[in-house]
Formats: sequence, C-alpha cells, structure tokens
Amino acid sequence: MSSLSAITQRPTNVRNRVSAEEWELRVKLAAAYRLAALLRWTDHIYTHFSARVPGPDEHFLINAFGLLFDEISASNLVKVDVDGTIIDDPLGLGINQAGYVIHSAIHRARPDLKAVLHTHTRDGAAVSAQRDGLLPISQHALAYYSRVAYHDYEGVALDLDEQQRLVANLGDSNILILSNHGLLTGGISVEHAFRELHGLERACNIQIAAQAGGNEQLLHAPQAAIAKVHEQSKRFSDGKGEGIQRHWDALIRQLEREGRDYQE
Repeated sequence: MSSLSAITQRPTNVRNRVSAEEWELRVKLAAAYRLAALLRWTDHIYTHFSARVPGPDEHFLINAFGLLFDEISASNLVKVDVDGTIIDDPLGLGINQAGYVIHSAIHRARPDLKAVLHTHTRDGAAVSAQRDGLLPISQHALAYYSRVAYHDYEGVALDLDEQQRLVANLGDSNILILSNHGLLTGGISVEHAFRELHGLERACNIQIAAQAGGNEQLLHAPQAAIAKVHEQSKRFSDGKGEGIQRHWDALIRQLEREGRDYQE
C-alpha cells in the first residue's frame, strides 16, 4: 500500500481487538491530538503525543508518521514497545524515529508518567531559545517556574545515546523545556499532561508578548510570591485534583462542537 493510499484510507475500527482500558486511552489520546490542532499547537506532521498502554507490557501509543494532528483517531494510533518494535500499525505508516527516541526514553525511565506530550509551537520554541528559559513574570509561569527541567539541544533526536541524558535532565520533574527545540510535559493521565501543557504554552505566549516591550521593562514576581504559587499549584500539578477533570471536560465539549470522529 502506498503512503498516500494509507493516509486516505479509513482504518478498521480496532475497538474489538483491544481491551476496554486501551480503547478508552486511545480515545483520550486522539482527543488530545485533535485539541492540539484546534489550539494551533501543531508543527505539520511533526511532534508527538504518547500514552502508556495499561497492562504489564511496556507498550505505548503514538501517532502514525505522516498524519496531521486533525487526522488522528482512536483507531489509527500506532502501538509500539519501548524497544521500538511495532505491535500494531493500522495504516502501515510506521512512526517518526525522533518521536520514538524521546517518548520511549521517558516511558521506560518514568513509568509514573502515563502520557507524554511534546510541542514545537512558535512561542514555546522561542522561550526554549532564551538563555534564562521560562521567566517568573506571570501567574501562569509561576505555576511551573520552580519545577521546570531543561535539556540542552543535541540536534534532531535520532540518536539513542541521547536518551540517557534526556531522562537524567528530566529527573523527577514532569515539565521539560528542550532548549532550542520546544516544550514537553508528562502526567499521570492524558488529562493531567494536557492540563500541564495548556498552562505552560500560555505562560510562553505571555512571556513572548511581554518581551515585546523590552526585557528591561519586565517585572519579575518577588521570591515570596514564587514560593506561594508553587505551593498553591500543587492542587493540580500532581494530577489528582478535581480541577484536572473539569479542565479536560470543558476541552472535550469544545472539541465535540467540531465533531466526534476522533472516537472512531
């Protein structure tokens, strides 16, 4: 099958050949892709969202290489193991090596992070290119400022030997700015990882807008406020607060006004 034929072909619904838990995860991950498209967080067919498949195997779901985010559905996600073996590829498109390198490294090293979301947005990449990274200049930024990890740019993530340094830099955080590259968040669920990314993207939008007036005009929050917001943000940063689900539910209502074919 040619790649064009695969992309335009509607895959057979895989619901009957996966567990109920996996199907639920597939629907949520597909929704995350569609929401990213709706929010204009995409970089054409590049960047990736992934989620660990429930069960004893180290399998995760990721997008098929060549699909736009608004083409992702529950049935066309690819299942792969942390060693790169394709388990299920409904369209036969395979996956992007750079996505595999980053996402498999984190899924292997951090089983607590069930979902990993990575973007190359304009403002996220712009902040990643700044020497001081995310600045404590907005309420949005303060929710992340004390827990952001950074990973130096090493080129396109195609080399497996970068994985060790990537996870070492991530440490026990779930927020990573990949310098000269983009943003990454992890979570105990798709909903949690998306909530983290939503706020982080907004913090970067605000920073780039604020810098238009010149860095000498920026007002940094006082250290006491930084510490206070760090404590206050714990009610959603661990992924367990009811606000995570309310945030996700509101996003799904927004998405479903555009249609529900992501669930197919």
